[in-house]
Amino acid sequence: MTSDPLNELGDLLRQARLTAGLTQEQVADLAGLSRPRYRDIETGAAAARVTTLMNVSRALGLEMMLVPQAMVPAVRALMRPHDDDDLPAFVSQPD
Repeated sequence: MTSDPLNELGDLLRQARLTAGLTQEQVADLAGLSRPRYRDIETGAAAARVTTLMNVSRALGLEMMLVPQAMVPAVRALMRPHDDDDLPAFVSQPD
């Protein structure tokens, strides 16, 4: 993934859409957008309002959440595929 937030968000939406087996047209229809508008969001060419992102997320079977920045490493660790290494999912680091 790229470090640009719009591209990163677009990559996540694209992955979720492909996992759901939906086309851009289907997601756009479910979210109440035109396909070109959805394509621009997915490719990182355009920003979207929070309400638009909520509609797109729900169309993809996702829910948006606000997570405190300090908790992002823990959330990412929980979302990683688990293996049998018996290591903790998250170890906090002192500031």
